[in-house]
Amino acid sequence: MSRLKLVIGNKNYSSWSMRPWLLMRQHGIEFDEVQIPLRRPDSLERKLAYSPAGKVPVLIDGDIRIWDSLAIVEHLAEKFPEKRLWPVDLEARGLARSVSTEMHAGFASLRTQMPLNCRARRPGAGRGPGVQEDIDRICEIWRDCRVRYGAAGEFLFGEFTAADAMFAPVASRFQTYGVELDRDEAEYARVILAIPAVRDWIEDAHRETWRIARFDRA
Repeated sequence: MSRLKLVIGNKNYSSWSMRPWLLMRQHGIEFDEVQIPLRRPDSLERKLAYSPAGKVPVLIDGDIRIWDSLAIVEHLAEKFPEKRLWPVDLEARGLARSVSTEMHAGFASLRTQMPLNCRARRPGAGRGPGVQEDIDRICEIWRDCRVRYGAAGEFLFGEFTAADAMFAPVASRFQTYGVELDRDEAEYARVILAIPAVRDWIEDAHRETWRIARFDRA
C-alpha cells in the first residue's frame, strides 16, 4: 500500500491545510508532507500539479486525489475506521458532522477579518461587522458539544475527533487576536492549543520565512 501524501500551504496562514494535518498527526496516521508556499509566482502552477482546483490541501492516496478539507476527513474516516475520527455514538456523530460542516461553510466575517496568523499577536484587532456574532456562535457550539458529549474527556466529544481538528484554527485565531472567552470555552481553547500536533504545527509556522503582506499587516 502506497504511503499517503498531504499537500499543504504555509503553516502560518493556511487554516484549511491545518485541519487534516492535525487530524492525521494526532491520530498517528502516517503521511508524507508536501508544502507549497502560497501567493508566490509559481504557487498556482505547483498546486495544479496535484489538484485541478488549484487549491490546498490535497490528499493523495495512490491514484485517488482529494482536494477539500472535509472531503479529506471523510476519506480518512472510511479508510481508518479503527482511528474513530468521528464519534462512535450515532447522535454524537451527527452533531459532530453538523458543526464541522458549519465551520467549513460559515463564519465568513471571522475568516475575513481575523485571518490565521500563528506568529502574530494582535489583541483587539479584527473586530469588524459580524465578527462578534461569529465568535458567539462558535462558543455556543463548543458549549453545546462539551455539555452533551464531552464529559468523558477534554475535547468536544470527549476524545479528539475531526470536529476538534475543524475548530483548532479558530482557537489559534482567538489567541492571535486576544479574544476574551468565558472560562469553559477558554479552557477548551487552551487544551486544543496544547496538544502535540498543534504545538508542532505552530512551531513549524514560526520557523517559516515566507511572508504574505496582506496577512501580516498590523
